[in-house]
Amino acid sequence: MRTRDYERERNELATPILVFLESYNQKLPAGFPRASVAALKQFQTAYPTLFKHGDAWSIDKHRKRLMDWLASHRDQP
Repeated sequence: MRTRDYERERNELATPILVFLESYNQKLPAGFPRASVAALKQFQTAYPTLFKHGDAWSIDKHRKRLMDWLASHRDQP
């Protein structure tokens, strides 16, 4: 019998923007730019297809792409 993977379930869970923001910044490796609500809203505008089912965020679905996007937009206001 397989054990339940709570970490995976937590990462796949759709959450509101503020919950995602806290979790994302908490688990962020050193040297990567931290996210803000304004940056998340800009990201959401840039990638509307990632939000077809509303305003929900998940670590599993958005983390990697957000990390890349933030790194490339580091110098923008």
